[in-house]
Amino acid sequence: MPAARAGFATLGALAGAGAAAAVWGIGIERHLYTVRHHTVRVLQPGADPIRILHVSDAHMAPWQRGKQEWMARLASLRPDLVVNTGDNLGHPEGLDGIRRAFAPFRGVPGVFVHGSNDLYEPSPRNPLRYITGPSKRRQSAPPLDTDALDTFFADELGWTGLNNAAGTVEIHGTPVNVFGVNDAHHRLDDLDGLPGLVAALPQAPLTLGVTHAPYQRVLNRFADVGADVILAGHTHGGQVRVPFYGALVSNCDLPTRQARGLSTWTHDGRTVPLNVSAGLGHSIYSPVRFACPPEVSLLTLAPRSR
Repeated sequence: MPAARAGFATLGALAGAGAAAAVWGIGIERHLYTVRHHTVRVLQPGADPIRILHVSDAHMAPWQRGKQEWMARLASLRPDLVVNTGDNLGHPEGLDGIRRAFAPFRGVPGVFVHGSNDLYEPSPRNPLRYITGPSKRRQSAPPLDTDALDTFFADELGWTGLNNAAGTVEIHGTPVNVFGVNDAHHRLDDLDGLPGLVAALPQAPLTLGVTHAPYQRVLNRFADVGADVILAGHTHGGQVRVPFYGALVSNCDLPTRQARGLSTWTHDGRTVPLNVSAGLGHSIYSPVRFACPPEVSLLTLAPRSR
């Protein structure tokens, strides 16, 4: 009997801990928006620092007013460049929320790429299936109004689309080359065409590579063609992390230890800073974050040591 009572007590404690974790992850942490700060020394000695606001994975739904208002206040950080690594929409009517969130950034230079939730509506999934490997697209997923989203970013905000494209933005009077790919998770990335796009760019002291999903094939090609910094999203930082261990999944082939934050990527002897944003949202069908609060990154690109 004492052993049985001890067993029931243990089960009760585990059930209580699980319930408390669910309340925290569903009811509290997923609303604890934060700014993660990093300094990356990649600029030429004497250059002025560049502040990049890296925003990703908003998965916006129309009722998420708190998120929209918090994102709008980020304009007070006065970034020199906004990098949006996709998955902006989490609902067919999410664009109005995206408009409210980004309207204060009109006139601030920016670039963007697509994630799958800029293209297709989200659908219910069993979250346990992520443990077995990256999620797969459901062929019947209805399309989102991607054209309207792109029109808002490009025409109203003045941002540069980098979906299998490249360009140059001017910051502090200095040209910065930028290139990117369309959603690699659904293999919409045109890596074969990337070298030609980058080769056609003018000379610039800094080159940024932008992708939604940080698959190794993408990171390798970005390093090959000369990215000085790589920015990505998609992973949600694992979304549910184990304290003192980290992410269990990255939803791609990126090592889970790099599923969130600033690290480096090395390929063929070249090492490039890599920032993977854990993102601001989640699927409306999986409304939880645990040990992984929603975030944006504020990267200060600073001069290298002499």
